[in-house]
Amino acid sequence: MKISTLFFLVLLFGTTAFAQSPAVIRQYIATYKQVAMEEMKRTGVPAAITLAQGIHETGAGQSDLVRKSNNHFGIKCKADWQGESVYHDDDARGECFRKYVDPIDSYKDHSDFLKDRKHYAFLFTLDPMDYEGWAYGLKKAGYATNPRYPQILIKLINDYSLQDYTLIALGKKEDETGGVWASVTTVQPAGESNRATNPAVPAPVVYPQGVFKINETEVVFVPKGTPYLVVAEAHDLSLARLFEFNDLHEAEVAAADGLIYLHRKRKRGAHEFYTVTGNETMYQIAQAEGMRLESLLEYNFLKEGAQPAVGSVLYLQRNAPEMPKLATYRPPVALLQTGSSAQAESFSEEGNVIVHTVQPKETVYAISKKYAVQAADILKWNNLDSTYLKTGQQLRIIKKGPNAAN
Repeated sequence: MKISTLFFLVLLFGTTAFAQSPAVIRQYIATYKQVAMEEMKRTGVPAAITLAQGIHETGAGQSDLVRKSNNHFGIKCKADWQGESVYHDDDARGECFRKYVDPIDSYKDHSDFLKDRKHYAFLFTLDPMDYEGWAYGLKKAGYATNPRYPQILIKLINDYSLQDYTLIALGKKEDETGGVWASVTTVQPAGESNRATNPAVPAPVVYPQGVFKINETEVVFVPKGTPYLVVAEAHDLSLARLFEFNDLHEAEVAAADGLIYLHRKRKRGAHEFYTVTGNETMYQIAQAEGMRLESLLEYNFLKEGAQPAVGSVLYLQRNAPEMPKLATYRPPVALLQTGSSAQAESFSEEGNVIVHTVQPKETVYAISKKYAVQAADILKWNNLDSTYLKTGQQLRIIKKGPNAAN
């Protein structure tokens, strides 16, 4: 009886992290990989181990404990804990767990917890790339009671290539995604400060982890490289809805750090006005203010591709008295398609613009090589938010000279 009971408990607690879908686990990794690498640089705790522990201890961010405490590592109060606490059933009923204001505080406390306690000191004599040694060492030091704890961590590290983040932190591998954790962004969202009242000081902010609200609409911050499918599945949305809610072209991954709304944005902004403080696009402003792009353009008598000048005041809740001053104007591709082919050719010659028609399976990278331009410029010239292309789509390619070769 005791053996079968133990087997049941091992199955119950040993598979907690794996109860979550791979998409949810990948979103957790995308959200916290940067802070795990930063903590490795600060204290020496391998990023792979930190992420694996966080995934397992929180059910990839979905557990009741993490939702009410931001405690990602199941650290209990102990006698030296002076902060807030919550009570949760674990090895016994109503145990005291540490509560944090922000997840980053939990990550820092986890690193310090291991670094400052003598019975974990031997771990720091191991090679930081020896994740198996760390996994078995944590169990040996008494971090967890689950007898399969080392195997669980090792499997997570192998299944989700978490060792890559240890290598990146050590400078032995390049971070191909370039992703950043939400707390280091300097994008100014709605609700934190009305920049129309003080446009000279665009205060940097920290977006909360997980779901929060801008203009009464639920939203999450995602780092560059996050798969849109991961976000959609994690929040029970179809991809089509996610793209529709965010005025996005279809794409596999986020082309830049940014906000993703989980419901349709409002037609009106939370503030009455918005003062442009930099090289912001209308799309970025609409996302920051939590309102539909089409409404923002309509209120200000602007067309897609318009770039308002610095200092321009945009109206967010009603029609502006006049169109704001523009810095530049990039005609959308649709304008090139409305006239005859002769008109399009004339436009191309006068503006040194080549109109390229996308072929089957052709990519932005391939097109950039064909015309000897930067892929990022193709996205900019055509007001594209992702690298997703459709067969037959027309793209503007700007060449420096009138006789530049194709």
